[in-house]
Amino acid sequence: MTTPKNEWLDLGPVDELKAKLEGNALTEVVIDNLRLAVSYKDGTFGVISGVCNHLAGPLGKGTLDGDYVVCPWHYWKFHRTTGDGEPGYEKDHVPHHVLKVENNHLLVQREAASKRTRLPHPPHALARQVARAPGPVRIAAISTTVMDNAHPRVSTSELLLEYGLNCAEQNLKADVQFIKLRELSFRACEGFYSKHARACSWPCSITQMDPKDQLDQVYEALVHWADVLIIGTPIRWGSASSLYYKMAERLNCIQNYITTHNKVLIKNKVVGFVITGGQDNIQAVAGQMMGFFSELGFVLPPFPYVAHSLGWSAENMERNIKVVEQSEALREGTRDLIRRAVQTYQALAATPAIEELIEMGGRKAYNPAPVER
Repeated sequence: MTTPKNEWLDLGPVDELKAKLEGNALTEVVIDNLRLAVSYKDGTFGVISGVCNHLAGPLGKGTLDGDYVVCPWHYWKFHRTTGDGEPGYEKDHVPHHVLKVENNHLLVQREAASKRTRLPHPPHALARQVARAPGPVRIAAISTTVMDNAHPRVSTSELLLEYGLNCAEQNLKADVQFIKLRELSFRACEGFYSKHARACSWPCSITQMDPKDQLDQVYEALVHWADVLIIGTPIRWGSASSLYYKMAERLNCIQNYITTHNKVLIKNKVVGFVITGGQDNIQAVAGQMMGFFSELGFVLPPFPYVAHSLGWSAENMERNIKVVEQSEALREGTRDLIRRAVQTYQALAATPAIEELIEMGGRKAYNPAPVER
């Protein structure tokens, strides 16, 4: 038996809906396989599709900005009664539904009064297929030391990174890139994954929304450019730097893409670490970093980190800097770490069969509940 398209669906007593929407003004209603965003403002109801044009976010769980429903996932806006996108994006339209009040109940017509339309949005440059172009080995180093760029100081982890890259460029004929994270302006992770797994997208939703967000340089290096990645960090209260963690949280979109789309972005890439500090806790810092980057898909070379600390009772930063500056062992260790990482990469690149072992990142397929449209 088919359902008439012009059937009216009962959303409930008007008084109850008004009371529910008072102060909030927006709610999600799922009825007869329809997900709707129901709003009440200035004495009138509005009903539009509850499914956002972007990534099917739940519009009814968002907020109202004037007359516009704001998607809670990535903040796309649609007029609460017409379904039109915000000014400039009116053709990004979600269906709206005709309403009527009968016997003090709010009724909505099943068939939408308008069709869903989407403006063409070209894919972000980072969304291109990952393909390794011919050329020499490419090594990217990322320093996560925090400092004021206007008043620079010595960073022991940066000293070793710079030395290691210079050796790789001269002795291994590698292409190198040095990213100082503190020189990039980028927003902190806003926890889209905590809203829904699919709300954390690749490329990162923040990068797609904010052209001023400069973490795209890190994504480009990790996913598309580098064969070998070397991360440098100081030890801060027994952990890696706060800037390292700010970056790490924004890298969740790389790992989450495995979960939601079975797409492994990091393949046959190698990572190593340079860890220095005025306090001891080297193995804990290294353990977190090794575990995290392994979850992104990176492979560890033998003996994957070089580290230095004078220890808790010998903390003396001026002396610590001199020790690192004068330590031939630390310079050789960094040089050899990068050499081992390059050799590991070359072995991986020569073994295509490794691709067969990379499937879902060791996880089960993600099977979300169907979205009502």
